Amino acid sequence: MIARALTSYAAAAYLANCALGIGVATGRIRTGRAHWLHHALYVNTAAATVAATASLVAGRGARGAVLAPALVPLAVIPYAGTRGPRHPAIAASIAPFMAAALAVAWRSDGRRRSRKGAR
Repeated sequence: MIARALTSYAAAAYLANCALGIGVATGRIRTGRAHWLHHALYVNTAAATVAATASLVAGRGARGAVLAPALVPLAVIPYAGTRGPRHPAIAASIAPFMAAALAVAWRSDGRRRSRKGAR
């Protein structure tokens, strides 16, 4: 239950961060003096992703490690610069891991109970 909540929160933070970044990059959103907002959302996204990864691994074992590769682009993105295609490409590379983590977090275990004693 906690893994679901943390993974959903991390995905929502990631989507909000991407939406703000795309809005600023296309000129649809102007943050002006509040350019720090994108940085704050990034820190929030990174922290939530670390927490979700730890929770998934603790609860699902090796299957829960599906979000761990997203930590690499999250660590690299501050050094990618904001001009040019590198920054959005690195940010977009996180999406498949977020989607897979949501699938793992929201999938029920599906374990079948033994019917030996049910006859």
